[in-house]
Amino acid sequence: MDSVLPKMEDNRSEKSQTHSSSDVENQGSPPEAKLQRKLSSRHLQFVAIGGTVGTGIFIASGKSIATAGPAGALLAYVFIGTLVYAVMQALAEMSTYLPVSGAFTQYASRFVDPSLGFAMGWIYWFSWSITYALELSAAGLIIQWWDSSLNIAIFISIFWIPITLVNLLPVDVFGEFEFWFASLKVMALVGFMIFSICINAGAGDQGYIGFKYWDNPGAFAPYLTDGPKAKFVSFWSVLVAAAFSFQGSELVAVGAGESTNPRVTMPKAIRRTFWSIFLVFVFTIFFIGIVIPYDNEALLIGETNASSSPLVIAAQLAGVKVLPHIINAVLLTAVLSAASSAVYSGSRILVGLSEQQCGPRFLQTTSKRGVPYISVSVTAAIGALGYLNCSEDGSEAFNWLLNITSVAGLIAWCCIFICYLAFTKALRAQNIDRDNLPYRAWGGDWFAWYGLIFCVIITFTQGFTAFVPWNTEDFFIAYVSLILFAVLYVGHKAFDRSGFINAVDADIASGRYHEELAETWEESPRSMWKKVIKKVF
Repeated sequence: MDSVLPKMEDNRSEKSQTHSSSDVENQGSPPEAKLQRKLSSRHLQFVAIGGTVGTGIFIASGKSIATAGPAGALLAYVFIGTLVYAVMQALAEMSTYLPVSGAFTQYASRFVDPSLGFAMGWIYWFSWSITYALELSAAGLIIQWWDSSLNIAIFISIFWIPITLVNLLPVDVFGEFEFWFASLKVMALVGFMIFSICINAGAGDQGYIGFKYWDNPGAFAPYLTDGPKAKFVSFWSVLVAAAFSFQGSELVAVGAGESTNPRVTMPKAIRRTFWSIFLVFVFTIFFIGIVIPYDNEALLIGETNASSSPLVIAAQLAGVKVLPHIINAVLLTAVLSAASSAVYSGSRILVGLSEQQCGPRFLQTTSKRGVPYISVSVTAAIGALGYLNCSEDGSEAFNWLLNITSVAGLIAWCCIFICYLAFTKALRAQNIDRDNLPYRAWGGDWFAWYGLIFCVIITFTQGFTAFVPWNTEDFFIAYVSLILFAVLYVGHKAFDRSGFINAVDADIASGRYHEELAETWEESPRSMWKKVIKKVF
């Protein structure tokens, strides 16, 4: 629900209410923090899509079908979708009222506990910087599908340079590149859905399929045990995989500090991002489940190229020969788009950490065009860890680093809910009516509690396979993120000795955005593209 925010008296900070700047009020921030508001709602939306829609849906979705069956996997993705919707609603309310760089990492420090903001911010930054290294390595593996003799180190180097350079361009130029890059992935998945409808209706070698694979081998697949319990275990296992696939949806809020008129762009971008990702994921899982039987062995190959993609397997079962090459090319654009989003998100998280005194001050330094080039460079440098994948010993170390990223998104979701609950408590304590906010989240506190409870349960049970039977190595692989998060939190608490934020004292004033002094229009893709060409050339 969008509404106009009237001028309100704030007993805590009259100065923050009467500021004359058209940008965010950066009270206490150094003068070098000059991120510019140039991202439109479609830019924010596709930055999040770029970071979310990747190998998880193009490749790992096949394993989800094989583990839980078509109905089990579909239910798991729909259920996780409700948790993501709760996350996005909470972010929409907070980021439209306080559109600051780093978004939820700053909210944690300001509403809950500085130690929580420190631990959450640094593990979240590290997860996206390591994701950058992962995507660069995946790009090399995808190209090896065409020529296995090529070393992936070549392509890590080739792709690292242009992706890093794109992130050093003005943010509106970067947003335009990401818009077109991420659009290819969405169009490819929509094309697959149309293809699946045709195949299911009888256009392929299998003839008319309908829902026969839901009857034989079945709608649910057993996992680890027998009987009805096996179906629940398989569903819960895919629930974890689905949560990993949806991670990145929250990135739409990371760009709040660079959005044009956030009261208009942020709610629109967050709504569009959720429904775009949710519908693409759910319909893709549904169509995979009706054209491929869950006991197809090719679903469990485990490669990072087209040979493991359920989209390719569906085409092969239908007798279509050329599609694998097209899908592999789309996979390449998918991982490169995700790599670009990872650098952007990581760099803005660093800026937010620096503004909260949780990182070096120089990380806020920007160019004349508002690009935080030091934070971009630091984040991009971590991409060099992708070279570890070029040797057997190095790949094992890289996989351990990669395990840190797996649960970081779930930790971030839990912290977002905690921030939202603290935010609404602070509003009540400071006599600010939620009806007067630019955006009011559907469900309010009870929906946030719903999301928090289930996210905590999933976070602590995502490594349950390490217990049946017990495996020490698998246990640490599954829970290394939680261990690192706890170490960061306790370490900061012991060093800084900061206390929890009292609701009455929570800073919900600095960072407010003044809509009356902002531009309220957004450029069309055509006019924006002309500006991109002019700036680049």
